[in-house]
This record gives sequence, C-alpha cells and structure tokens, in this order.
Amino acid sequence: MSSVRIECVAKEGCRIGESPVWDEKEGALLYVDITGRKVCRWSPVTRQAQAIAVDAPVSSVALRKSGDYVITLGTRFAALKWKEELVTTITQVDKDKANTRFNDGKVDPAGRYFAGTMAEEIRPAVLERHQGSLYTLFPDLSVVKHFDQVDISNGLDWSLDHRTFFYIDSLSYSVDAFDYDLQTGKIGNRRSIYKLEKEESIPDGMCIDTEGKLWVACYDGGRVLRLDPETGKRLQTVKLPVDKTTSCCFGGKDYSEMYVTSATDGMDKEWLSRQPLAGGIFKITGLGVKGVPPYPFAG
Repeated sequence: MSSVRIECVAKEGCRIGESPVWDEKEGALLYVDITGRKVCRWSPVTRQAQAIAVDAPVSSVALRKSGDYVITLGTRFAALKWKEELVTTITQVDKDKANTRFNDGKVDPAGRYFAGTMAEEIRPAVLERHQGSLYTLFPDLSVVKHFDQVDISNGLDWSLDHRTFFYIDSLSYSVDAFDYDLQTGKIGNRRSIYKLEKEESIPDGMCIDTEGKLWVACYDGGRVLRLDPETGKRLQTVKLPVDKTTSCCFGGKDYSEMYVTSATDGMDKEWLSRQPLAGGIFKITGLGVKGVPPYPFAG
C-alpha cells in the first residue's frame, strides 16, 4: 500500500469540518463546518471552496433528488437552495430539550434522511451524556425517532445488500450494526462489531466501500480505519497529519478518492502551530478501493 497519497486540498481551517458528500452533478465536494456555521462546496477544478453562512450549527448535508440539498441545522431538518443561499425549515426535533443539536446525518438507499442529536458540548467531546436521539426524516417529511439515550450520534451507513445499518455513538467507542428493513426503514438487533483501541481514540464519521468494508475517521486519533464488519477485524490504518479527523467519504470521477474532514476546535496555539493543516480537507488517493455514491433524499 505504498502508493497511498495524502494531500490537503482545502486549507481554510474549519472549526469542525464534517459530513463530506460528493456531488456528482457539480463535480464537487460538499461539507459543513458545524461551529463555523457554514455549508461549503469545494471544486477540484478551481481548487476553491464556496461557503454559505447559516444561522445555527450545521452538522450534515445531503443531496436532494429534486435538486439542491438538505441539511441538519440546530435541531431542524432544513432545505438549502445553493444559488439563492436560501434555507427553509422542514421540521424540528427535540423540542423538549433546549440544549441539543443535530450531529451527523446520511441518506439511506430508499431516500430517507437519518440523523442523530447530542447535547451542546462544553468543550470538544465533553457534554451532558445520554441527551441525544436518532431520527429519520421520511420522503413525506414525517419524522420517526428510533431510540434515545445517545451521547454523540455520529457516523452512519448501510451494507451493500441494504440489510444492515451501521452506526456510531462516539462515546461508546464502538461501531455498531443493526438489522435493517429497507421497505420500512426500521432498525433492530443492535450489536457491536468493532471496539476502538486506546490510540485510535474516538470513532466519528464513517463510509463504506464497494467491497463492503467500513472506513471510520478517528477524532483525536488522526487516522482513518478500514474495518471488516463481518469479522470485526481492522484491515488498514491510514494516518493523517492532523489529530482531529472527523469524517470521510469517497468521491472524484470514479469514487476512487477519499476525502477526510478535520477540526480545530479545542486546539490551543501551540497545538495548532504543530499541525498547521488542522481543520483542512484532505484527499487520499491510491487506496485501491472505490466508494459507493451517496443516495439523495427523496422528499
């Protein structure tokens, strides 16, 4: 695997870069800066990122079948029209909780938007425990809550046969699997498939490749892990030049490039001087595998 190359493609340091999604139509990478309150789109042609400012922490972005995007904003699911820079609320969750916000989210193979919540952080990864829940926004714009008692709702994806849902609650230090019903969007039979080791630190965002293996970004671990969900074994570790790696996705013309987001929140001056690329967006090539294109929200 000596051909693996890592390049920082967008250096505008995000406070908490997250939710990278490849937009094939635009030939661009979408991502958010949660505490920086902006949705960004980076073009490999211009090598520049455009940003749209929003009025609350924005934690995930997804494609929409009818065009443009959907986002999780504060405790709202919302629609984003890119050219008009227009955000409209679809619906709100956690109305009984003043102190939560959405975190990671992703669209399932049937076009439903899954996203979970967490308490607002006192400082990175320090927060009131068990305040979050996992939700689904259906194409008819109704919302279902799957479960609560979540610490930091994070990475999510689906197996290639669509029968398993993979999910990370960060402070459990575990990657979990559920049985998944594609027809109804129901999940059940939760189990752990991988427990992180101390130096791998906190599991964050996640994606799947065309061989059905999971890639997990490790917050404070400065790496992305490739895991076999069948055997529970770690197959590969790719280390990055920053500690706070937050999420990953495949993109590029044939989905053979991996993009990794990172963060600077919680880093002091000395730490930042040691890691000048912190908060940047990284492109990894030469992994020898391809990813699965993102599903668009069907509503």
